[in-house]
Amino acid sequence: MVKTPALYLSHGAPPLADDALWTSQLAAWSATLAKPEAILMVSAHWEDTPTTLGATTTVPLTYDFGGFPERYYQVAYPAPGAPELAAKVRGLLGGKVADAPERGLDHGAYVPLKEMFPEADIPVLQMSMPTLDPHGLFELGRRLAPLRDQGVLIIGSGFFTHNLRGIMIGAGVNEAPSWSRDFDAWGREALDTGDLDALLDFQHAAPAGRIAHPHTEHFAPLFVTLGAAADELDTQKTVIDGFWGGLAKRSIQLG
Repeated sequence: MVKTPALYLSHGAPPLADDALWTSQLAAWSATLAKPEAILMVSAHWEDTPTTLGATTTVPLTYDFGGFPERYYQVAYPAPGAPELAAKVRGLLGGKVADAPERGLDHGAYVPLKEMFPEADIPVLQMSMPTLDPHGLFELGRRLAPLRDQGVLIIGSGFFTHNLRGIMIGAGVNEAPSWSRDFDAWGREALDTGDLDALLDFQHAAPAGRIAHPHTEHFAPLFVTLGAAADELDTQKTVIDGFWGGLAKRSIQLG
């Protein structure tokens, strides 16, 4: 079985589906990947302690957003559940792992998956982030790494910069405020040079770190991805870059 890569992607809001460029970039990315046996999603939109596993049967999506046109609440993504993957995750993590059998995929999971794997024929399991501590999430990723040898695609889904107070509605793909541009450039260099210490300390090490991420949940899934590919950090490559509403949509692949 071919070892799967580990991904971190910027997932956008539900209107990503209307962005012809971004949807085509996600589709082109998935076309380069071997079809995985299953997908493990870690989304910025689910924090829960202890580590909690979402539905292992096909249940309605979690529309965890408000104020959007009704059509965004009619989107479906009926991917198969992944009970076998859930059992493997429990085995790797040991200790207490909780279950949320009624929780469907949230928009950090289904929005990008609908563009990347539109057939919805791959079993998907969503897992909560039990902490926002970068070191803790990196270690979580390390413990999950063996899944990649079993055909499981591990995806951390966030947003490379995420300050909704600074969003620029209607901005072009190359338009961004200085804080977003500076953080993105710093992050690109840190990833390209494998500066894990700087990334783990991003709130202090990065320019405008606390402005780019006043709350850190959208950067946090990156550390699960990095942990899941801890021995392959030198394979890191940016697959998608640019900006959306002034927010950096940098998305990377390792392995």
